[in-house]
Amino acid sequence: MATAVLSQRFPRARARYQRTVGHVDSIGDHAIFYARAIGHAPKALIHYRRETIRLIAEISMGTGALAVIGGTVVIVGFLTLFAGGTIAVQGYSSLGNIGVEALTGFFAAFINVRIAAPVIAGIGLAATIGAGSTAQLGAMRVSEEIDALEVMAIPSIPYLVSTRVMAGMIAIIPLYSLAVIASFLASRFATVYIYGQSPGVYDHYFSTFLIPTDILWSFAQAIVMAVAIMMIHTYYGFNASGGPVGVGVAVGNAVRTSLIAVVTVTLLISLAIYGTSGNFHLSG
Repeated sequence: MATAVLSQRFPRARARYQRTVGHVDSIGDHAIFYARAIGHAPKALIHYRRETIRLIAEISMGTGALAVIGGTVVIVGFLTLFAGGTIAVQGYSSLGNIGVEALTGFFAAFINVRIAAPVIAGIGLAATIGAGSTAQLGAMRVSEEIDALEVMAIPSIPYLVSTRVMAGMIAIIPLYSLAVIASFLASRFATVYIYGQSPGVYDHYFSTFLIPTDILWSFAQAIVMAVAIMMIHTYYGFNASGGPVGVGVAVGNAVRTSLIAVVTVTLLISLAIYGTSGNFHLSG
C-alpha cells in the first residue's frame, strides 16, 4: 500500500527506478548471451564446419553483386587506404611546420599500427559484416525461422550465433592484413610521390620505428574487436522484435553499440599494452 502511494506521489522517481532496473537487466542479458555464444564456439566449429566456412566466405568477399563492390575486403581496403593517405598528408604538413618532415615515415609507422588501422578496420567491420549479421538474424527472428530451428532440435545459438562469431574472428586475420598493408602503401605513396620526399629517407625512418611487436598487438586488438562486434550485432539481431521496423531499430542500436565498443577496446588495449608512457622512446 505504501509503495503504491509513493509511486503515485513520485511518478518521475518510479520511472527513473524502472529505467535503471531495465538497464541492469539488459546488461545481464548481454553477458549471458555472450557467455553462451563463446561457450558453444567449439561445438560450432566441430558440428557446423560447413556453415562456418560459408560464413567466412560471405563475410570476407560478400555474395552476389556485393562480392564486386561491397564485400568487406573492398570496404576495409578502401577505408584504410585513404586513412593512411590522410595520415601522410597531415603528418608531412604538420611536421614540415617545425622542419622535421623527414620523420613522416616514423609518423606513418607509429599512427597506422597503433591507432588508425585498428579503428578504421573496426568501423568497417561494424558497417558491413556486423550490420549484415543483425539484419539476417533479425529477419529470421521476426519470420519465426529461429523458432523453427528450435522445433527441429537444432540449437539456434551454436548454429546461428557461435558460427558467425568464429567466422568473424577467423576472417579478420586476412582482412586486417590487407588493411595494414593498404595503410602503409597509401602513406608511402602520398609522402614520396605527392610531396616528393626521398624514398630512402621515408623507408629509413619507417623501418627504424616500425616495431614488430606493435604489429602483433595490433592484430590481437583487431581480433578482439571482431569478436566484440560480432557478439554485439548477433545479440541485437537474435533478440529483434516488432517486424521489419524492429529489425531496422535493432541494426541501428547494434551499430551504435559496436562503434562505442571499437573505441573502448582501442583505449583499454592501448592502456594495457603501452601504458600511460606509450612504451616508446624517440632519441638519437
